[in-house]
Amino acid sequence: MADEFLVTDPVDAVVPASTPAVTFTSGGETLLGVLHLPAGVGPHPVVVLLHGFPGNERNFDLAQALRRAGYAALVFHYRGSWGVRGSWSWRNVLDDAARVVAAVREDPLVATHRLDPRRVAVVGHSLGGFTALMTAAFDPAVRAVASVAAFDFGIAAAGSRADPAVRSAYVESWEGELLPLRGTSAEALVAEMEAAGGGWSLARLAPRLADRPVLLVGTGRDPVTPAEMHHDPLVEAYEAAALSRLEHRVFPTDHALSDHRVALARTIVDFLDRHLRTLV
Repeated sequence: MADEFLVTDPVDAVVPASTPAVTFTSGGETLLGVLHLPAGVGPHPVVVLLHGFPGNERNFDLAQALRRAGYAALVFHYRGSWGVRGSWSWRNVLDDAARVVAAVREDPLVATHRLDPRRVAVVGHSLGGFTALMTAAFDPAVRAVASVAAFDFGIAAAGSRADPAVRSAYVESWEGELLPLRGTSAEALVAEMEAAGGGWSLARLAPRLADRPVLLVGTGRDPVTPAEMHHDPLVEAYEAAALSRLEHRVFPTDHALSDHRVALARTIVDFLDRHLRTLV
């Protein structure tokens, strides 16, 4: 699709674009979301956007760009974050994402909002990038996945267990991110990551993703998920596993892609236009 989606709002007087609030139930708690519906009768392909830890960057700009490009884009909060009840944990994030990605393929959401349950993609940033790959790997109905500046918990866990200084750095860094969260601590989060260990290695997902389009976006000026630690080894692993529809690139930017948001939107929409817009 041409770049009109960056600057032009499609208008349909009969079925206009809308932005309904939606809710989901996961782990006995109510998750809050916002669905960005494009104009037109649909049914619309769906993109679930997964934010990171703790969610300061929620990617609403991507949701708006995706809507203008003809995709229904969902942004939601995990348990224990930003006013949502329950406790925050890495496992709860994974479970919440899996539940929401399943829910956008179910009635009444599909019927009410003119969604196409056959065309669902997951796009995530940082923790969300990790979660997007994990969700797609264990849900074959996800047709495409894009991971941006993903935090590879398997690699981080190995480093944390091997070096007390690395572990202390994670505890100190995560302690400063807890204000929007509830029911956890930095020490608990590090311990959970270490307990998961290699089970949360993104490289190990390669066989499960071999038949799906996968986009990996790295960040070249990023102390949070430095490309040489979190991006490059994953690209190498997926290339070695011969993922036939793997795409990857590194932008020279920070963790939030602060000066590459337009480039990021272009990259994601182009990827989805080729792999999600039409059924193969």
